[in-house]
Amino acid sequence: MFVAVLLLLVTLSVQGGNCEKKAEAQRPGHVSVVIVGATGDLAKRYLWQGFFEQYVNQVSGGNTFSFYGGGLSPASTATPIFFEIVKAVSCSKETSPDRCAVLKEQFLRLAEYRQLKTLEDYQELAKNIEKELQQEGIPEAGRLFYLSVPAFAYADIADKINNSCRPASGAWLRVVLEKPFGHDFRSAQLLASQLGSSLKDEEMFRIDHYLGKQVVAKILPFRVENKKYLDPIWNKHHIERVEIVLKETLDVKGRIPFYDQYGVIRDMMQNHLTEVMTLLTMRLPVNMSSTEEVLQNKLQIFSNLLPIGKNQAVTGQYQAYKTSVQQEMNKTKDHVSLTPTFAAVLAHIDEAQYEGVPIILISGKMLDERVGYARILFKNNVFCLQNHNSVHCKPKQIVFHFGHGQLKYPAILVSKNLFKPVLKEGQWKEVTEHTDVDVLGLPISDYYVQTPSENREAYSELISQIFAGSKNSFISAENLLASWGLWTPLLSSLAGSFPRIYPGGADNGDMLDLRMKGKDISYSSEVVIIGADQMSGTSAKDFQVMQGKFRSAAMVSAWSEELVERLAADIQASAEAAVREGGVFHLALSGGSSPLALFHRLVLHHFSFPWRDTHVWMVDERCVPPTELESNFHSLHDHLLQHVRIPYFNIHPMPVQLNQRLCVEEDAGALLYEKEVRKLVNGSSFHFVLLGVGYDGHTASLFPNSKVSELGDRLAALTESPVKPHQRMSLTFSAINQARTVALLVMGKGKHELITQLSRMKDNPDKWPVTGVKPDDGKLVWYIDYDALLG
Repeated sequence: MFVAVLLLLVTLSVQGGNCEKKAEAQRPGHVSVVIVGATGDLAKRYLWQGFFEQYVNQVSGGNTFSFYGGGLSPASTATPIFFEIVKAVSCSKETSPDRCAVLKEQFLRLAEYRQLKTLEDYQELAKNIEKELQQEGIPEAGRLFYLSVPAFAYADIADKINNSCRPASGAWLRVVLEKPFGHDFRSAQLLASQLGSSLKDEEMFRIDHYLGKQVVAKILPFRVENKKYLDPIWNKHHIERVEIVLKETLDVKGRIPFYDQYGVIRDMMQNHLTEVMTLLTMRLPVNMSSTEEVLQNKLQIFSNLLPIGKNQAVTGQYQAYKTSVQQEMNKTKDHVSLTPTFAAVLAHIDEAQYEGVPIILISGKMLDERVGYARILFKNNVFCLQNHNSVHCKPKQIVFHFGHGQLKYPAILVSKNLFKPVLKEGQWKEVTEHTDVDVLGLPISDYYVQTPSENREAYSELISQIFAGSKNSFISAENLLASWGLWTPLLSSLAGSFPRIYPGGADNGDMLDLRMKGKDISYSSEVVIIGADQMSGTSAKDFQVMQGKFRSAAMVSAWSEELVERLAADIQASAEAAVREGGVFHLALSGGSSPLALFHRLVLHHFSFPWRDTHVWMVDERCVPPTELESNFHSLHDHLLQHVRIPYFNIHPMPVQLNQRLCVEEDAGALLYEKEVRKLVNGSSFHFVLLGVGYDGHTASLFPNSKVSELGDRLAALTESPVKPHQRMSLTFSAINQARTVALLVMGKGKHELITQLSRMKDNPDKWPVTGVKPDDGKLVWYIDYDALLG
């Protein structure tokens, strides 16, 4: 293969930001680039063009390159298609036609297609790279694999790369991954674990192409450069609201099989809009080039965001979507998809700087225009009595305009009644001559406008950063899981909800206009929509909250949302009664996923809850450090405690970590917890204990065949779980059954078989621990949703 000589970048000038930073030093030598999925849509539209631009930028240096297109198809059929794609790359306007022809010819001679399907195919690729290195007689700089394939193939390909295509010691390996990175928190966690078994974290580059957009990449540098103007006003006293909007005019024809599994929240909000939100609100890093500091500051935002529940979102679906699903997925005319193509979400950050500031995230298909922007709208305390057109009475705002819309080009706009932003010469320029357009309520002449000196495509930006080894614009595993941790509860709560049907384009009128009330968001207009009763025969609202008996105890049943509302109201009623009676309320909460919706309800709707007089106890805990995601206390803190005004000395985590070790019998952590309960809880009788039930019938961390009945009068004990982490600490039946009220929460269709079995069996706590929950003098209430009760 003919190999052109190229100079690898030793420093990377980050486009979109004014600060230049040094990238990691590159070992000189040969670089092999492999695009897996080389003839797919993404590669055709963006990737080969991006790699060609990288080639052109480095064409006169001292390193060598080779490019491989890989795919499942055999070379005999895919090679002609592959070369048609590669031939379509184009040069910049500054490059002369003759020069462009030479560059494209060289690039084509550097490229070849190979079938990459089996482990043997990857082994052959590695042999070819080694052979080329020997022929060239130069050392290897590194290998770059770009996986432009469905996410389900990532783990298998990463394993093949790890087992057959790793470069020799001293050369780097970089593997680029495209979204989606999972479907929810659990799938993202599983994918991260699978990839982690084959690749090191520093070898993985998870792309969110929005971070390559020049205006998005400029957000942090802009905040730093204008710190003296922004510091006094970047807070709740001055910001009225933040809007992050991505509107599209196109439908999703041709993408239906993918899109119908994901929808707009997974496709756009969990990644692109969330990243923009963190860049706008995170604490500014001391060192802009520190990937670790930027990551930690982003994670702090995630930990401070209030939970996003069903009342913080509205969804819609354009009218023609249903027909497209039926056609592309071979569904009958009766088939109905609940996948949203439009969503608006209201977020709040629970920290002093942003307390009460609404952050609105909006994205949708088939809207009136194609445009993307983030707007920070400031409060205006000036009232113009006569001259209402005075600049002082116009909106005060900063707009990060990603592109398209009436403005057409990417830009940062600052209204002239705020301040004139700093402009550092080089990569950005000021626009002083304007066409006659309005941007978000103001004529363009009322803004100071800055735009990139040279417009560059997002993938080209990110590819140059991958070559340089710079990871600031890529998604870490921690960042990814934190984002899914935010969005997964909302997605779960919206499952089964019917989106508002809208016609599309200008015909939408005011159908998608929004109204905010407190921390809730809704559509501002009531319209007739196709509901559950019309679409499938029965409306969820036809079933109200039902009361009855289950296993001789009281039972409350409803659809999940109404059930959680009822449970939250019952807990508050119990709290208020306890505080009236004795001035304190003792609440014990279990771990797991079932209580999360309850926590969100308490945070977002129960503002009069007597938290100052409430003590929160743990029912059980995994023997892991409380800073880890698996910790029940970590989940309780993130979803409830940090969002309510509860005195820190009223919070009682289980002491699973003592003397720098976890759940060692000699440390007597369970005994310490028991002593604390006996000291603070009158008669060791909690006012309210919330429990869940596992598929095997366990409750708290009292598991089948663990001889739970032998724990006697002990209030807390170390126990063993059949699943990892095996070690647990748990309240015992002695503690649980002394409570005044014990609630057992059971939700989801997956629990229907369990409920059926429990309804028929006699008490057998050793085999079915939940049957040992029998309050001595208090009451037991089962809270069972209709999915679990009826299947």
